[in-house]
Amino acid sequence: MHSMSDMSNACLPQRLSEGWTCTSTAAGACATPASLDESAHWIDAPVPGTIASAHRANGVGEDALAQPYAMSDHWYRVRLQGEGKRRVRFNGLATIAEVWLDNDKLLDSDSMFVAHDVDLNLQGDATLFLCFRSIQPALAAKRGRARWRPKLAQPATLRNVRTTLLGHMPGWCPPIQPVGPWRAVELIGEARNGIERIELAPSIDRADGLLDVTVHFYHPQEPKEMHVECGDGEATAPLQWRDAHTLTGQVRVPQARLWWPHTHGAPSLYAVTLTSETLGRIALGQIGFRHIEVDRGADKTGFQLIVNGVPVFARGACWTSADIVALDASRDKLAAIFTLCRDAGLNIIRVSGITLYESDTFYELADEFGILIWQDFAFANFDYPSDEAFNRSVQLEAEQFLARTRRFASLAVLCGGSEVHQQAAMLGLPFHAYQQGLFTQLLPEVIAKHRADVAYVVNSPSAAPGDSVSMPFGTRGGITHYYGVGAYQRPFDDARRAQVRFASECLAFANVPDDVTLRSVPNAARAHEPRWKTSVPRDPGSAWDFDDVREHYLRELYRVDVARLRYEDPERYLELSRAVVADVIGAVFSEWRREGSTCAGGIVWNLLDLRPGAGWGVIDARHKPKSALHGLARVLQPIQALITDEGLDGLDVHLVNETAREIRARVELSCLRDGAVKVAGGASDVVLSPRSVQRVKSASLLGAFFDITYAYRFGPRAHDITHVLLRDQDTGAVLSEAFHFPDPSIGERRDVGLNATIGQDDKGWFLDVATTQLARWVHVVDPDYYASIDWFHLAPGVPRRVPLVARSAHVRAAPEGDVFAVNGSKGAVYRG
Repeated sequence: MHSMSDMSNACLPQRLSEGWTCTSTAAGACATPASLDESAHWIDAPVPGTIASAHRANGVGEDALAQPYAMSDHWYRVRLQGEGKRRVRFNGLATIAEVWLDNDKLLDSDSMFVAHDVDLNLQGDATLFLCFRSIQPALAAKRGRARWRPKLAQPATLRNVRTTLLGHMPGWCPPIQPVGPWRAVELIGEARNGIERIELAPSIDRADGLLDVTVHFYHPQEPKEMHVECGDGEATAPLQWRDAHTLTGQVRVPQARLWWPHTHGAPSLYAVTLTSETLGRIALGQIGFRHIEVDRGADKTGFQLIVNGVPVFARGACWTSADIVALDASRDKLAAIFTLCRDAGLNIIRVSGITLYESDTFYELADEFGILIWQDFAFANFDYPSDEAFNRSVQLEAEQFLARTRRFASLAVLCGGSEVHQQAAMLGLPFHAYQQGLFTQLLPEVIAKHRADVAYVVNSPSAAPGDSVSMPFGTRGGITHYYGVGAYQRPFDDARRAQVRFASECLAFANVPDDVTLRSVPNAARAHEPRWKTSVPRDPGSAWDFDDVREHYLRELYRVDVARLRYEDPERYLELSRAVVADVIGAVFSEWRREGSTCAGGIVWNLLDLRPGAGWGVIDARHKPKSALHGLARVLQPIQALITDEGLDGLDVHLVNETAREIRARVELSCLRDGAVKVAGGASDVVLSPRSVQRVKSASLLGAFFDITYAYRFGPRAHDITHVLLRDQDTGAVLSEAFHFPDPSIGERRDVGLNATIGQDDKGWFLDVATTQLARWVHVVDPDYYASIDWFHLAPGVPRRVPLVARSAHVRAAPEGDVFAVNGSKGAVYRG
């Protein structure tokens, strides 16, 4: 039973998360709570959560959770106790829902994306019921004829229902259909000074930060003096009573520290506190001050994010869900994912329209870690209804989301949805036929009113504004989903020829998890077997999957007989599969970050796997990094050396400095034969200006002709590797490395002299790894730890320190494992 008089910190909304139970019935079996069978089996239910997460908490295995839950009815209940008026806030009910107090219905809801406030008048004990009805009647209802029917989600009438497509996309994600109170249920107004809602709206006035604050109380208040404080006493201002329920005011922060994406500066945040003699100090959250705009270039067809006046190369991955079962992940779980993103050099996450609107915790962490968020509204592929009721629901959904996220500095881009324009255009519809007022009028108007400080994109992908001739998936203007290198198996030079301006999706592969994760999967199988294929994504209706895409590049780059390798040496097949995606990803992002590139950003599809196996994610379903994430980390750091192959013109070395400081460095180039013998080389001192990309030609470093790309082919190739080191001039510390292989094939394995020494310091365990010959794609295999720096090339004479991270909080054993290189015949064993 929930007593409504023992809540701590009662002036703020309190989560009603304990004491819930749930049960399931056939669709339509029980019209009211009174008609529920007294013998029904009720189980404990986590809230926020779903029916699936309740079953998981009660011991149901992951495989058994793949059910069409949305086609049945499900009931939740909790006992309340108290006297007088209170308010309950339902932040998200998936999807066709009713709220009952005892046997009185208080609410009907038909959108999982709309929050509802329900007022109660309690007279002692009462039971709060939530009923989640089958969505089948809503799917069967007539709501106009769609102009096209996509294959992505089934059935096509999902376009009529405001629910996530997660769980409804065959071949893309597990069929776990979300049903239940997936966002928090909150109690408001228990205390006499209970706060109903807080609004924080930061902005910039020249060098100063401005923060508009509004505090809404549930009960009428006696006017009392209150102040808002921004930072640790840095700025305060009095608040004024607008009426008996509402306080408003504005605080100015002189010379405010700006919030930056972590690649370009510090993500500075200010704590906001409400103070008064009667209430004491109440933490209202954190805010950041930043300015965001879009530069579309001289031709008006580009798209580059400008943060605080500085152009930003945006790179990251598309978000799905950190918990496909509950749809609500803990702060610790999300923080671990954001840590991986930051360490890999990612500075943007796109929340795709096939998913949902993420939690406040997600956005708080994005602010703290300095990671920009591109948020699609929850629309994808469909021709959506345009009737008044649908538009009214969508407007409320958008207004609530924008109000809830108004304080977050990380929200940088809002987008109408995913692949709506592309779907229609690929089915042959002309431009005017797939323009929807939802994306061209309704959402832009809501954004202009509530978040004019955020960029808006009509759809992902979409042509440049005003361009009614180009296809929405064209690469030379607007926003594109670039799969030329990748799904469409184009050669690497297509990444330059396509002249991509901004890729809001790119580079999807069936990324193989590490050996330890694969062994932990209950149904782990060899690649290509039916059990393996259940986790390999494919586009609906296609005769190929994303294993095939990865294997194409395995053949092209490494020149191996893939089928024969797979059945003769499956472990080697997996090892090279991990290596090749890192190679491809590195090549494309090196091209896009080079001096003179047309591209201002690339967002990989996807960040997280939704189930164990070789999914799109660069992070696996256990939230451990895959080789693809390490491949990104190798080319996405703020201070970065990159190499591009210019054929007869040799190699170009591109030196990136995204920081605000000047860097005095030395660039060293070495051409090695047999991975160890230097046959050519040179060096030069360079000054890297702040926020710059500088190109250095290999010929200028060598000082003489050398066929560094093996383009002229005057006799046998003289070397097998070019190694570039960028060092700090003063300390000699390595700032960045880059490698080029004139022949990218791996060749025969040999003893490269790999060795590893384990050590421990105040930060934890680490390995010092060295080699006597070049070691390609060095990686660590340890049952209890993973390497935070992994899947990298290692040159002789340039050892690498590799921190080790425990795979779980329960690990107590010392590290014990092996270090391998894909071109090495022997690994290096270590024991802690």
